Order: sequence, then structure tokens, then C-alpha cells
Amino acid sequence: MADIEKLKRELIEQKQSKFPGNIYHVSQVVFVYNSNKIEGSGLTEEQTEMIFETNSFFSDKDDEVVRVDDIMETVNHFKLFDFILDHIDDELNKDMIIEMNKILKKGTSDESNPRYNVGEFKIHPNVIGLVNVIKTSKSGEVEKDIDMLISNYTKQSKITLEDIVEFHLRFERIHPFGDGNGRIGRAIMFKECLKNNIVPFIIFDRDKPYYLRGLKEYDRDKTYLLETCLNEQDIYIDLCKQLLNLEFNITVDDIE
Repeated sequence: MADIEKLKRELIEQKQSKFPGNIYHVSQVVFVYNSNKIEGSGLTEEQTEMIFETNSFFSDKDDEVVRVDDIMETVNHFKLFDFILDHIDDELNKDMIIEMNKILKKGTSDESNPRYNVGEFKIHPNVIGLVNVIKTSKSGEVEKDIDMLISNYTKQSKITLEDIVEFHLRFERIHPFGDGNGRIGRAIMFKECLKNNIVPFIIFDRDKPYYLRGLKEYDRDKTYLLETCLNEQDIYIDLCKQLLNLEFNITVDDIE
């Protein structure tokens, strides 16, 4: 637990210093690149890092077309990561989640499109995936479903990794916003791990098939999603060892 507290402290302090090459810098770039890539962003990890460091980037190809929304959502996701650090120890609530949607989608084309209802809950149906589609909450039921999800989650006396993963699964099945649900859901997992003294993790784009399988198969077998998250947690632990010389003792109680 002491090392988790040190990680939290380092992330917050390094956020202020903006010094490159540290755990904050690496977490920002790796998290933002992979979470956006899972949702179809065309930016490379190198471009993402350059935007973080210099607020600009070079195109890899002369004829490359870069979507303005990809750039805006990258910049916004950096701000979203800062937001979760600013609220690490705050109890998760509906207003916080809505604010996260506003931060992620600010200045994008979706913000001016009433169909996406940015900063509010969805007004049109949506689903997860194109193959083996996962149905989500109806627009008129989102607020009720979100209130129940948060209430059931926050009333627990001790939050484990499995609780956080299951919250994510339930959140994604509600899919409360017109867009940005996956990125907000993954940011919530990172925040809630830190709040509850659990090593956080980043879902890598290369592991997207395992992650999506875990979401789809959760009712039949929870281990697909949980093991994917545990694998990503191991990767983040290695980062912490390299950059902070931290050692974490993971116990069964941390998981279930």
C-alpha cells in the first residue's frame, strides 16, 4: 500500500512539474494513445507523444490525412487524465462522469452535433461492436441505470480490482453517452484503482480483441476480462519498477 501511495504522490507531483520521461509522462502518452487507438484514432504513438510534449506533431507521410477530431481528442484526453489525478480520492459520482464527457469531447465536431448531446446523456440508441453486437441501455433509462450502478458500487465497504472491472463492464453496457464511453470507462478504472490502493492499468490497443471478448463473454466467464486487466496491470507494474523502483505485493484480496 505504501508504494501505491508513492505512485499517487509521484503522478500528482510530476503533473505539476511537466518533467519528461517520468511515470506521469509515460502514463499520459501510453494511456491516451492506446485508449484513443482502440476507438479508431489514426494518430501514432510518436505523434501522440509529440502533441503532449510540444502541442504539435509531424505527419509521417506527405499524403497523410489527419482528422481534426483525432487531434482534439488527444489534447482533451491529456486533460481528462489530469482531471482524474485531481480527483483521485473523490468518490465517484454522476456529475464527475458527465464532466469527463465534456472534457473529452470539447471542441470536437461532436460537440456541435445535437445527436451526440455532448455533456449530457445519450438521446439516440447505441451499441457496442459491429459483430456480435452488445445491446446497451435505452436512452430514456440511462440516468436511472447510472444512478443504480454508482449507488451499488460506492456503498461497498471495500473495493477490489474485480469490483472495478465489473463496474466497467456495467458502465459499458449502459453506454451512457453519444460517444466517448470506452475512454471514459477506462479512465474511471485507472482513477478507481488509485483511489482504492490498487495498481492501475492501461488497456493496450494490441490487446483490444481480448478486451472486447472479455466484455462480450463476461456473463458466461468473468475470467476473460479480468485476466486481460491483470495482464495489463503487470505491464504497468513493470513501468513503475523501471521509473520509480517500486515493488507491489499483489494479494488475492486485491482482486476479489
